[in-house]
Amino acid sequence: MNQPQFDAIEIETSPNPGHAVIWLHGLGADANDFVPLVPELGLKNHPPIRFVFPNAPVQPVTINGGMPMRAWYDILNADLVRREDEQGILDSERLIQALIKRENDRGIPTEKIVLAGFSQGCAMTLHTGTRLGQKLAGLVGLSGYLPLADLFAAQRHSANQDTPIFMAHGTQDPVVTLDRAQASCELLQKLGYQVTFKTYTMPHSVCLPEISDIADFLRKVLL
Repeated sequence: MNQPQFDAIEIETSPNPGHAVIWLHGLGADANDFVPLVPELGLKNHPPIRFVFPNAPVQPVTINGGMPMRAWYDILNADLVRREDEQGILDSERLIQALIKRENDRGIPTEKIVLAGFSQGCAMTLHTGTRLGQKLAGLVGLSGYLPLADLFAAQRHSANQDTPIFMAHGTQDPVVTLDRAQASCELLQKLGYQVTFKTYTMPHSVCLPEISDIADFLRKVLL
């Protein structure tokens, strides 16, 4: 990637937001994917929040026969972690850091920003948030995992050591298996992170009880 392109949908719950949620979509989806969730979170009567839904770059994805689609990084095989696209992950990390800085430039400090993501977006949330040099308000990781786990202990930054993390996963997920998410949670907890891990009877998707739990988490860390 060259200079970051801020290709994103933005929704403000009220004018002049002092908090932000940057929400990263999954592989093959786009910025529109989680826009309908904003009213369902029931945060309209709380202090104003800017939701930022960025589009991932379009690139060929190996596991899908090289078909170009929106992806934060390439997926090389079905187990997700045996061979990983480290350069692609690092490129998207820089893009997400630039999105955070843009919110800073618009008057929202990093400690009032939540980074959230689904599936591949969850992977980028956990990767970027734990390596970021400024403290975030919280991390929300849905139906995903921590990539580059072997490098994590050496590369993590202390700034978000105490940042609350909410992870959620479907017990019937065939895309990112439950054990993959549990292993990521256990690694984070082993290294002292405050992780709340919840499961729901669902496949690779989002359900209403999960949305309620996300809303509760956002109220705690943002409002």
